Amino acid sequence: MLTVDVSKATPFLSASYEDERALSEAADWLQNGGGKGDDFIGWVHLPENYDRDEFARIERAAKRIQGDSEALVVIGIGGSYLGARGVIECLGSPNYNLKKKDTPNVYFVGNGLSSAATREIYDLVKDADFSVNVISKSGTTTEPAVAFRFFKALLEEKYGKDGAAKRIYATTDRARGALKSLADAEGYETFVVPDDVGGRYSVLTAVGLLPIAVAGVDIRALMAGAAETMARCRGKGFDNPAWQYAAVRGALYRAGKKVELLACFEPSFRFMAEWWKQLYGESEGKDGRGIFPASVDFTADLHSMGQYIQQGERMLMETVVRFDPDDDQMVVPHDARDGDGLNFLAGKTLHEINTQAMDGTLLAHVEGGVPNLIVRAGKRDARGLGALIYFFEYACGLSGYLLGVNPFDQPGVEAYKKNMFALLGKPGYEARGAELRAKLGR
Repeated sequence: MLTVDVSKATPFLSASYEDERALSEAADWLQNGGGKGDDFIGWVHLPENYDRDEFARIERAAKRIQGDSEALVVIGIGGSYLGARGVIECLGSPNYNLKKKDTPNVYFVGNGLSSAATREIYDLVKDADFSVNVISKSGTTTEPAVAFRFFKALLEEKYGKDGAAKRIYATTDRARGALKSLADAEGYETFVVPDDVGGRYSVLTAVGLLPIAVAGVDIRALMAGAAETMARCRGKGFDNPAWQYAAVRGALYRAGKKVELLACFEPSFRFMAEWWKQLYGESEGKDGRGIFPASVDFTADLHSMGQYIQQGERMLMETVVRFDPDDDQMVVPHDARDGDGLNFLAGKTLHEINTQAMDGTLLAHVEGGVPNLIVRAGKRDARGLGALIYFFEYACGLSGYLLGVNPFDQPGVEAYKKNMFALLGKPGYEARGAELRAKLGR
């Protein structure tokens, strides 16, 4: 069961952090509406109220892709890919595509505009049987829309228009938008991005579940873990782990800790951290407020970022995710020569050593002035990860409301898009384009 330990953070607070009135109000807004952005709280009850018929279609589509494809190309950006990639890598390895397995490789494109990155995936799948899952609420987001043009054309070249249509799965709006219209016209199977669930909260919808299921992850267990945590988060009081996390990190922010490092001692967690950064960055970073979310991979980054964390400017807080030991543990062998002086570790599992590294780092960082919050996530499996996903989502909603912002919009994201469109010559942006080119000295 997921737990949160705040005992290594509260000594940094001079005042009480247990503002039960504010937390209760924030919880009411999440559960019942009435707060800012409450038309996007569909994820709150999703693990209990999800569409069972669509869920069954997701499972059938995943089986079909596993049977007819060597690879699945997932086209999406931001919340349309980070959660799925995070789950697949956390449970299946960052080297998932290199492993011997009975499931297709899963490649993620459309999350940038690099020709080299797009070409690499194009070349990897062009001689293979592959399918595409294109994910976009509107179908007009530049990065995924451009990528889809390439891979749609490749599928049609390989299989013909009708054959390609059977291999394209569109996750999009239920009733409108460019991608929905195209899918209906071409006969693609479609799945729904719910109207009341924003992208960064969508990993437990078809957005994340289809690619996760294709990779062989038990999505029923994933949803069951989320449902268990949902039931715990529904309760009011400081035995609710989301209340503890939201309250303490909010108090630390008010005490001057402006940057939060999410750390884990499992390299497979890297893209879960990327998902977490979008979740908290887009939800809190507005109106001149918000904790800056960053991440580190331990113990590797202790040899690069460790110096700054230990002795740099004291504006950091740290949240560390800990998992129970995996069943298949490696044991350090004995070396007769002991040239490296490490025979004192012989016979110990890597988890035993890693645990001491965690505890030693915890003590060093706290003594160095970095408050630590510890999230014990239980077993690194589908059920445990579902619980962790829901925990971070719910705590994020609480945190945004405690901060006084709308946790579910992202108005600042549009600024770069408008400039990019103007510089690329999109119709309607001519005047803005001339203004920007002048600023750039063109």
